Amino acid sequence: MIHLKFYKQLRCLLFPALITAIAANAQNPVITHKYTADPAALVHNDSVYLYTGHDEAEKDFHFYKMKEWLVFSSADMVNWKEHKVPLKVSDFKWAKADAWAAQVIERNGKFYWYVTVTHATVPGKAIGVAVSDSPTGPFKDALGKALVTNDMTKATDISWDDLDPTVFIDDDGQAYLYWGNTVCYYAKLKENMVEFDGPIHTVDLPDFTEAPWIHKRDDWYYLSYAYQFPEKTAYAMSKSITGPWEFKGILNEIAGNSNTNHQAIINFKGKDYFIYHNGGIPTDGGSFRRSVCIDYLYYNPDGTMKRVVMTSEGVDPAD
Repeated sequence: MIHLKFYKQLRCLLFPALITAIAANAQNPVITHKYTADPAALVHNDSVYLYTGHDEAEKDFHFYKMKEWLVFSSADMVNWKEHKVPLKVSDFKWAKADAWAAQVIERNGKFYWYVTVTHATVPGKAIGVAVSDSPTGPFKDALGKALVTNDMTKATDISWDDLDPTVFIDDDGQAYLYWGNTVCYYAKLKENMVEFDGPIHTVDLPDFTEAPWIHKRDDWYYLSYAYQFPEKTAYAMSKSITGPWEFKGILNEIAGNSNTNHQAIINFKGKDYFIYHNGGIPTDGGSFRRSVCIDYLYYNPDGTMKRVVMTSEGVDPAD
């Protein structure tokens, strides 16, 4: 009789199409038939929608090759269904490459996807916005131009400081966009979600690299981000979404076999989850062939977060 663990591994190798709906027990990485990176997650109508980039670099290619974003859904954080590709770089006529980190949020029945791309005419990275009536798409360019281009941000001279957008709607209905590399930027969004409502600000954070993520629990706002390089995840806390932010330290250590570390934090069915990527797939995973993982997140009584314990087992089915 074939051992169950060996059967799962054999099934992944021989029948990759079956993994589009994972029906086994929890495991990390959670998606194994494609290389997935830069996770973002949205809780909507008793399901979680997982949005990722798609690493397509060849085994010996030492940079990112990313042309599209992917979306998966789950009702229990363990069994994931893959949906049709919802968005590609080519859907933004003003962009030329690089489907990098992105996040989706819902407002007034529409879903807005803030994405990182390379601009075709303005040198450097840029942030675009796509929109859909469904969390699984299809999405289309909401503006016909970039929301952020590199000539709009002057806190650093690099051309790649406009990436990794994260979006948050506060309790009063005001939306905010955070983003950045080496400098963390933020700005208010108008209710239409495709225009800024005021100037761009910066946040002073220790060793900020990239990948900001905003979430709130009780009266605390949390700003987690990729820290140093190779990247760990660190975080700060505040009583206001605009700060001041108090640095609290490392949340997640360097994720195995990946020099980047990109997180999403959600609460689903009463439990808190830390979603990240590593290079953990044995068949040639690495810094440019990454994979999304999920582990539990825990809080201390004072609201600070406990350091994440990365596991190969992952999480149990949520009920």
